[in-house]
Amino acid sequence: MNDQAADIAHHAELDARMVAAVRGIKLLSLVSWPASAQQRFLERHAQGRDELPHVAYPKLDFSHTRHELDAIAAAADPAHPLGAYLVDSTRSWSIAAELLEALGTDAVSTHSIRLFGRPDEPLPGNGPTGRAAAQHFIDIANELDHELIAPEEQVTISATALQLQLQVDLDGFFGERVIEVTLDPDMIAKAAAGAQRIRLRTGAEYTDYDRHQLLQHEAFVHSLTALNGRAQPVLPSLALSSPRTTATQEGLATFAEQITGSIDIERMKRVSLRIEAVAMALEGADFIQVFRYFLAAGQSAAESFASAQRVFRGVPLGGGHAFTKDTVYLRGLISVHTFFRWSLRQDKLRLCRLLFAGKMTLGDVQRFEPLFGNGTLVPARYLPQWVSRANGLAGMLAFSLFANRIRLDKVDGDASTLDL
Repeated sequence: MNDQAADIAHHAELDARMVAAVRGIKLLSLVSWPASAQQRFLERHAQGRDELPHVAYPKLDFSHTRHELDAIAAAADPAHPLGAYLVDSTRSWSIAAELLEALGTDAVSTHSIRLFGRPDEPLPGNGPTGRAAAQHFIDIANELDHELIAPEEQVTISATALQLQLQVDLDGFFGERVIEVTLDPDMIAKAAAGAQRIRLRTGAEYTDYDRHQLLQHEAFVHSLTALNGRAQPVLPSLALSSPRTTATQEGLATFAEQITGSIDIERMKRVSLRIEAVAMALEGADFIQVFRYFLAAGQSAAESFASAQRVFRGVPLGGGHAFTKDTVYLRGLISVHTFFRWSLRQDKLRLCRLLFAGKMTLGDVQRFEPLFGNGTLVPARYLPQWVSRANGLAGMLAFSLFANRIRLDKVDGDASTLDL
């Protein structure tokens, strides 16, 4: 065995150890609240009594796991692309383990910020903060003339109807049953995706936009990258939802909604409201104040509870702390959009396809490029149509690159300058 093969085999063994070690670190499921908490709160709210929910978290000990992750990182070669990936990944999983060990305490907020950042951090390219960007989308959504919304955009469908529609869509894409769509009465979120299952909340109502958003976001990004990651012979951890890949995953999924025309301004508003709510909680707002913020923004009581609980997962409810995952959506979207444009300009559009070969960061896919080239890592088996059709993707990105050179501040107040 030559040195290159030995390095790959060594890191493949370490990756297998990491996959085994982190099996119990189910971050989102362990911080999520039971549906019964929502039911109790909404019953009291209907009676005019808003009371802080009581949420009990398990006492967890991941000390053995963290010790194993430290050992894996120490054995990895940080100068090798696989070794650098393992060092970064083990560090991320260790922080997630620390967060779960601290559930219900102030420390969760600190660990969450280490993993996902804060809403007041600047966006890529030294742009405005995530909070400022969120306010931009909220303002536009609020100013939109709702009389322009077509009647069909306001029709809702049941979870059962959406389940059937999505199942037909997915079976048609794969040509067989690969991903199953199921109903879950115990969810607070409206949807969640794994490699082979997408869950919808029983009793929830959805719109036609929701259908296309879930298909592009949950199925064709989260599920496909998990399926493709499972097929990696050397690095099966690319199937896992590592905390460090969250920003890229959510950014890629939201970009997929955008580039396929599946996103609407109300969706952008919901994402943005959550970012503002995280900022409010960090500044001292308690659960009830954040719940009422969502109510005032036009969400129903059930939606407002679901949105507020996302902000307070794992942390004390009295204010000053937040689970900051929702801050990654806009930051991830801007990063992924910029990366796709950069890839076109650098004649590296192939990287955009490779990004679907597993759950990785934008830095990972660049670091892994030689490993895809020599066959150590395999390309994505499944790709959404908008990625697989390179000419169409290149056309949209090329237009975006040029259009960004047009300065709107030279047009504002005098659209006649656009006349031909």
